[in-house]
Amino acid sequence: MILVTGGTGLVGAHLLLRLLQLGKEVKAIHRTTSNLTQVERVFGYYSEESHSLFKKINWVEADLMDIPALETAFKNVTQVYHCAALISFDPSDYELLRIVNIEGTKNIVNLCIAHQIEKLCYVSSIAAIGRTLDGKPATEKTDWTTHRANVYALTKMEAELEVWRGTQENVPAVIVNPGVIIGPGFWETGTGLLFQNANKARKFYPPGGTGFVSVQDVISLMIQLMDSNVKNEKFITVAKNLSYKEILNRLTKALNKPAPTIPLKFWQLELLWRLDLVASLLTRRGRRLSKNSVRSLRKAQLFNNSKSKELLGHTYEPLEGIINFSCTKFLEDHP
Repeated sequence: MILVTGGTGLVGAHLLLRLLQLGKEVKAIHRTTSNLTQVERVFGYYSEESHSLFKKINWVEADLMDIPALETAFKNVTQVYHCAALISFDPSDYELLRIVNIEGTKNIVNLCIAHQIEKLCYVSSIAAIGRTLDGKPATEKTDWTTHRANVYALTKMEAELEVWRGTQENVPAVIVNPGVIIGPGFWETGTGLLFQNANKARKFYPPGGTGFVSVQDVISLMIQLMDSNVKNEKFITVAKNLSYKEILNRLTKALNKPAPTIPLKFWQLELLWRLDLVASLLTRRGRRLSKNSVRSLRKAQLFNNSKSKELLGHTYEPLEGIINFSCTKFLEDHP
């Protein structure tokens, strides 16, 4: 039996579908407020048997901080995919990020130890990969530093340390560090907001860039790693390094919208994050732009995916396919 946390998110929903298509028995935890119909909708993007496949999921209502409920979820489980996380770059969310991403992962790791789980796969992020100073692509061995790290990166790195602690207690584990994950279905949160922004056809684009990857590549690597003899290793999961201008050009083209043409200047961004801070204090809404987020745009960090290609023989799919597919589904969902 396989347990998936975060099954109501982008990676988790796609992972559940793939595991079910492979004939696996799966459990998935969800919170009381989770939208399970969104998961079934994602299934429907890919399969005419979406309803029957969705019905095979053994849903367990549990929160990452609810140990008794998690104990129930762990019964008869042999493998765990830990996809659940909170994504926020708002400094005011730091304590909540710590609870979900660090304490939640600690609880999952402790239960893996207690239940002698055969293998754990943790979905981390390239946010927890070190930055280079010479312009070269970062690898899994690049030194990580807290200097100018955003609050999300800080908590994902500490969560990885919890996973490594588990490996010292005889729980084999693998970690994937995806870039920005492109995939359909969750338009209101996370990377789904990229499609929302591209559809608004704004004229401006930010400087900098990062690594991008298809959700299908992420789940393929996760399953391959869990079915392999590889253990206690982490893998950068990035198909291509792109500037934000390049990714917005591809998205707007697929959405039949005009591409952005005006680069945002750094002085404008420095002013914007300060104005955003004032607005958040006055309105008590979440931050949309932080100082560290703006400063990180000054240099486009490249990421080296050769470890996943050489050790696992993985071939990343071109981003055009998942971009076009996702944009088609976005337009269908937003007639």
